[in-house]
Amino acid sequence: MSTTLSDKAVPVSRERRKAPAPLSRRRNRAALLFLLPGGLLFAVYVIYPVISSIVLSFYNWDGMTPRVFAGLDNYRELLHSDTFYTALKNNVIWLVLFLLAPPCGLALALYLNQSVRGIRLVKSLFFAPFVLPGVVVGLVFGWFYDPTFGLLKLIVGHGVPVLGDPRYVTYGIIFAALWPQIPFCMILYLTGLTGINSEVIEAARMEGAEGLKLLWHVILPQLRPATFMAVVLTVIGALRSFDLISVMSGGGPFDSSTVLAYFMYDQAIKYYREGYSAAIAVVLFMIMLIFIVWQLRRLVRSET
Repeated sequence: MSTTLSDKAVPVSRERRKAPAPLSRRRNRAALLFLLPGGLLFAVYVIYPVISSIVLSFYNWDGMTPRVFAGLDNYRELLHSDTFYTALKNNVIWLVLFLLAPPCGLALALYLNQSVRGIRLVKSLFFAPFVLPGVVVGLVFGWFYDPTFGLLKLIVGHGVPVLGDPRYVTYGIIFAALWPQIPFCMILYLTGLTGINSEVIEAARMEGAEGLKLLWHVILPQLRPATFMAVVLTVIGALRSFDLISVMSGGGPFDSSTVLAYFMYDQAIKYYREGYSAAIAVVLFMIMLIFIVWQLRRLVRSET
């Protein structure tokens, strides 16, 4: 009798030993394996450059000779630089005026969200500026602003040196940058409008909501994810603006149109001050990080 029980106990223990892992554990393992390549790429191309830039900002280095530890000297010099405050002020101007892109994109999306003949062609025409490279946009608006033969001269009646006047150059470049940014926000909102619950809108109309009241209380709450993406990407685009400034003004005249991203490039490429350029990059990164964390906290609070 005892032998039979012991003989039966052996296969039971073997079955338990060979039992497959729970389904949730296998799913977690599969998810980690799928995320591993992307995580490695993110670590190599994002995390490592960020950490190396922070470390480099404490050194003086020209890119060729050995590094020399400088402590906080790069940051002290940055805080006493007039160009830094000019670039910071221009970044604030970019940020304020660039935030016109989400509401303008929303207005275009509401106008184009119709089922009429030929609306797809109109949408593609509105979206066309976004697919143009920044260099092409800069060259087009450079010709537009030209005081001798530009289209602006024909409109105004006389030549206006927009890119040659420190008072107008920043605003002229921002206007050129808004041309492709507004269609980008428009596409985000058009995508969000396709996911709106039509039954909720019909119920709101039956309750008497229409016009701005319908937009504010019914449509915009359902477009909150699209608004979040439009605002965050617009702010990041405003803070890292570089290509149009490089093509249209080169940071001039007299550094009047420079921003932090172009100031960083200028110090690294022209003057071989890699450590000082890294300090500018760290300041710009911290500004972006603070804003993105603030926006994420607002989104999480509104969702909960």
